[in-house]
Amino acid sequence: MSVQKQTVSFTDTAYAFAKELVEAGEYPNMSAAVSGELAKAKAERQREQSVLEAELERRLSLPLDQWEPVGEASQVTAGARAHLAAISHKT
Repeated sequence: MSVQKQTVSFTDTAYAFAKELVEAGEYPNMSAAVSGELAKAKAERQREQSVLEAELERRLSLPLDQWEPVGEASQVTAGARAHLAAISHKT
């Protein structure tokens, strides 16, 4: 495993959390704590992505007569369009 040296900055809260993990013996040092927690976060994101993909596949495999109507196509994205319009007016 190769190691990349990098200087990073942490908020007080993030630093305190990493320090607690080391002091509790979960990791041998700060670098291991940060790397370990990033690996956990990556694994969790991948798990969530897999669950979402599986659910989409499940729903797409349903017969058409089991699909729930969502209303008019223009209304499906109305909330997102309103949000984007509000953001563009603020800038």
